[in-house]
Amino acid sequence: MRLTITALITASAFALPFGASGQSSDAAYCAALIQQYQKFLIRTSGHSPNPGTVDSSVAVDQCKSGNTAAGIPVLERKLRDARIDLPKRD
Repeated sequence: MRLTITALITASAFALPFGASGQSSDAAYCAALIQQYQKFLIRTSGHSPNPGTVDSSVAVDQCKSGNTAAGIPVLERKLRDARIDLPKRD
């Protein structure tokens, strides 16, 4: 029993940094998607302003609040639909 607990603690200690790294790379990718989306698809002035769509706004908010799993697919789809290259994902 004691060996199993020690093995679990050791395994989780090694897995923890990788999980945190994945989360931070998702956050960085989400931020890059937001930047691309706002740069190419949002227009706040001019003859035909485009403030974006509700689902895009929700996706941006999701990314900013840390729920990257919900925000990333929507922003990727919006950029692909507009034929804009996606940023590189680390």
